[in-house]
Amino acid sequence: MGGQNYSMTLYNMSVTSMLRMRWGRQHCMWPARTVTRRHGQRDTAQILLLRGAKYLSDKNGVTPLDLCVQGGYGETCEVLIQYHPRLFQTIIQMTQNEDLRENMLRQVLEHLSQQSESQYLKILTSLAEVATTNGHKLLSLSSNYDAQMKSLLRIVRIFCHVFRIGPSSPSNGIDLGYNGNKTPRSQVFKPLELLWHSLDEWLVLIATELMKNKKDSTDITSILLKQKGQDQDGTSIPPFEPPGPGSYENLSTGTGESKPDALGGKQEASADCQDVISMTANRLSAVIQAFYMCCSCQMPPGMTSPRFIEFVCKHDEVLKCFVNRNPKIIFDHFHFLLECPELMSRFMHIIKAQPFKDRCEWFYEHLHSGQPDSDMVHRPVNENDILLVHRDSIFRSSCEVVSKANCAKLKQGIAVRFHGEEGMGQGVVREWFDILSNEIVNPDYALFTQSADGTTFQPNSNSYVNPDHLNYFRFAGQILGLALNHRQLVNIYFTRSFYKHILGIPVNYQDVASIDPEYAKNLQWILDNDISDLGLELTFSVETDVFGAMEEVPLKPGGGSILVTQNNKAEYVQLVTELRMTRAIQPQINAFLQGFHMFIPPSLIQLFDEYELELLLSGMPEIDVSDWIRNTEYTSGYEREDPVIQWFWEVVEDITPEERVLLLQFVTGSSRVPHGGFANIMGGSGLQNFTIAAVPYTPNLLPTSSTCINMLKLPEYPSKEILKDRLLVALHCGSYGYTMA
Repeated sequence: MGGQNYSMTLYNMSVTSMLRMRWGRQHCMWPARTVTRRHGQRDTAQILLLRGAKYLSDKNGVTPLDLCVQGGYGETCEVLIQYHPRLFQTIIQMTQNEDLRENMLRQVLEHLSQQSESQYLKILTSLAEVATTNGHKLLSLSSNYDAQMKSLLRIVRIFCHVFRIGPSSPSNGIDLGYNGNKTPRSQVFKPLELLWHSLDEWLVLIATELMKNKKDSTDITSILLKQKGQDQDGTSIPPFEPPGPGSYENLSTGTGESKPDALGGKQEASADCQDVISMTANRLSAVIQAFYMCCSCQMPPGMTSPRFIEFVCKHDEVLKCFVNRNPKIIFDHFHFLLECPELMSRFMHIIKAQPFKDRCEWFYEHLHSGQPDSDMVHRPVNENDILLVHRDSIFRSSCEVVSKANCAKLKQGIAVRFHGEEGMGQGVVREWFDILSNEIVNPDYALFTQSADGTTFQPNSNSYVNPDHLNYFRFAGQILGLALNHRQLVNIYFTRSFYKHILGIPVNYQDVASIDPEYAKNLQWILDNDISDLGLELTFSVETDVFGAMEEVPLKPGGGSILVTQNNKAEYVQLVTELRMTRAIQPQINAFLQGFHMFIPPSLIQLFDEYELELLLSGMPEIDVSDWIRNTEYTSGYEREDPVIQWFWEVVEDITPEERVLLLQFVTGSSRVPHGGFANIMGGSGLQNFTIAAVPYTPNLLPTSSTCINMLKLPEYPSKEILKDRLLVALHCGSYGYTMA
């Protein structure tokens, strides 16, 4: 070979044969097997480059580095960079290329970052600089929103991934510097401080504008109503250039830092706060998401960055305006709300004011994010993932197989087969859920007891008679969580208080009526009457059944010696309620929630109230309006033939099935009609027909209800149109305590 001429060219052909050495008739090709491919590519590249191979692109302009990154070949990229250091910055810039798969880029940068601490810090600093530049472009209103937003969040995701896999990841509870301590690793975030400073300036500016406009409205959200809907879909916002020296055209400076200074006093009145928020809300929200991601990547799992919490508290008013104006921002950018309960509580009233249908879509969109084929509930991954259960012991065998199954795979899809049967598919899955929903409340397992009206179920405080009761409660939670995850309805209804327990909503004395209507009436009487001189001699302790024996249980420390008075009776009623509805079944509730939360995050389920959760789990019941009319009574001046009553029933016929259910819930507290129809509806003292009572009309007055006696208090509206409008407002707002509109 010594006398043989040869030429070497480094170029690409395909992912499996990127490099070729032309040496006479001999060719060096990549091994076919994936296991050896990475080392083969690295070694071949090393040999070619040592022998002076040229780095060239093909006729389409695709380089060997492009193909290495596309395939995630970090080792080969490392070799190329050793011989051509300029390619390092090329890889960093590739993070902005949407055509490259993000996971492949992560794989390459992950490998490169593991070579040395200095290389790791260099990669992170470079990514931070690129992210900062992209962030300032995003804050420049003349840029394309959609492209810049996606680019910024993509780079930050890659940055956070590389940061986490460093030599000392944030898993040991140690603050790695971003929230106060100065460490070498924390310095990689320094370039991003320019972006966070610009973000802070924008939010402070908008807060100032809001304060100026607040004098014209007691509700800051009214500032935004004129603009609501202009860019809710997150599309590109056209550049806004008010006249004069206060224009936005120079918001992007030579250093890449955006400045909101141009929004000074010279700005024309037409460019008011509404315009500012209209143009900046989505852009600023995306940068806030990037800030949250950078803060979170330095914290142990499950912990929220103190710096970020301080940031949200500081800009609370502006962020609420953003959410009021476009609640979808929460699911597009404000993921921190779904992951941080203490921040979620600040925005919950805004979220729950959104239409139920929209919240359902958001719920499943976030629940299934990152889960491929999540809608194929019957899709078996392989034979080992099929749930094989026995019909003759379906509850116990299902409990056993579900407890052993991989939780992540169950979230993606469910495949069920009954032992000795060949059938599989979605129909079998539906049958499985249907049978299990009946078995969960089977009296033989002593897990649940029927409510007073016989239509709903409540955890049994005496379930300990079944030695496996807590395991079974956990399994029941898993089944309901799986059903909700895969949009499968269950044929079971729980008491309102149990839905509240699932949602983390405190119970109240009215919830006692579901298990003991007479006791609930007594509590109501205590609240409604002055007990000062009645000599009741009640104390903050009650006699209750504890493992089959009656014992005196204090409602609070030293309760046996604390008398109930007119001043503290409300506390007494609440503590009694909590004892009977919560403390008595706390182990059962905890076990159920442990299983339920394996598939449904607590933060997501909080999007709904107890009535909506029932509809999500058990579906929309059918309501026979004719039977409803036949079994309705009228009082306080109304009769069946009165015009207002005629209009009312016409409206009931016209509204949607969902709204009929809301009406039934609004008046009776239940979304279901008992077996036998409306003639068997129960009230606080037994059978109690649906009743409509007349109320004198005043403008804007809403209907109200008394659920303990199934009574709708319907004002004497002057027209059908007004009646329908007021009724729908009451139905959609009633669960939040409104009485006037």
